[in-house]
Amino acid sequence: MSGIYVHVPFCKKACHYCNFHFSTSLGLKDQMVDAICAESEIRKDYLSEKNLRSIYFGGGTPGMLSAHETGKILNTLAKFFSWDDTAEVTLEANPDDLTIEKLRDLRSLGINRLSIGVQSFFNEDLVWMGRVHDAERALACIGDARDTGFENLTIDLIYGSPASNHETWSANMKTAIDFQIPHISAYCLTVEEKTALSHFIKTGKNAPPDPQKTSEYFDMLMDAMQDAGYIHYEISNFAKPGHMAIHNTGYWEGIPYLGLGPSAHSFDGVFRSWNVANNKKYIDSILSGILPSETEKLTLADQYNEYIMTGLRTMIGVDIKRIKNFGTVYSDCFLSGIGSHIAAGNLIQTGDNYLLTQAGKHFADRISMELFYTD
Repeated sequence: MSGIYVHVPFCKKACHYCNFHFSTSLGLKDQMVDAICAESEIRKDYLSEKNLRSIYFGGGTPGMLSAHETGKILNTLAKFFSWDDTAEVTLEANPDDLTIEKLRDLRSLGINRLSIGVQSFFNEDLVWMGRVHDAERALACIGDARDTGFENLTIDLIYGSPASNHETWSANMKTAIDFQIPHISAYCLTVEEKTALSHFIKTGKNAPPDPQKTSEYFDMLMDAMQDAGYIHYEISNFAKPGHMAIHNTGYWEGIPYLGLGPSAHSFDGVFRSWNVANNKKYIDSILSGILPSETEKLTLADQYNEYIMTGLRTMIGVDIKRIKNFGTVYSDCFLSGIGSHIAAGNLIQTGDNYLLTQAGKHFADRISMELFYTD
């Protein structure tokens, strides 16, 4: 089974840390919805498997679409693809978007999972991040979502802002756990180029994140989630049993998916394509019947490297039998590189699989890069 990602490139406000493609102007919203629907028809044959396991509305802030607009996209997708009640249909939204009326409308459309951009339950954090909602609304929207029938919830949390400390981070985790949120995505604050945060740091307005503190916060996170019964199934993702994200897991497992909307990526197992990250260019091109995308073919080395990178981020790790299927040169590269990481206590072997330890999860990207195959 395959999945569809829909990129909705609109936000009320630019968060200081965000480098995703979005616009705070809604002048092209109607045309954007029409273009996304048109692209779904143009690309209806991209996926060989028409029965979907997941649909994911991301962004941007998909919660800014009206129920009518969201429904229009879903109705169009239903002309070319099928999915049943077991499919995961997720919509990202911010707490300030989720009124009771909006929540009821989303339920009626078949949205069965909400990803709520909480980020923090402390106003100091939220103000520093440039968020629109406040802590009170962050708390209230979770109750509102449950009252309207949404049990499959995930929230985002960010750790490492200069407005937080060990006590507030611990309280953030406790709040999420006490609410029995079934899925939590927790991200370390990172400094991305061309963001307000990057500018603040370069001009001395803010200090960069403290790597020692963020490392401590990550250990606190892993310990707290384990104690509360969450499965740490990917570096930044924690789930109660039965609540691991189907859509994101598909990315990590290399399952084909179709991306619709500006800047959206698609993958068919060998070829990756991505749409232009410009709203007007995307709309004009799509409505003219032309795909505004670029495509690359992944070499065998690319496929191996991506397997290492994504696999090591998950609780399953990487399977030596699958690595050997890439060819001897790749398995030799892997086996010659793992010794130092095992000796350092960052990798362990369980049967045919190699997994990161808790200590190793701090260095996931570095370890992956050291295991990459390069000509």
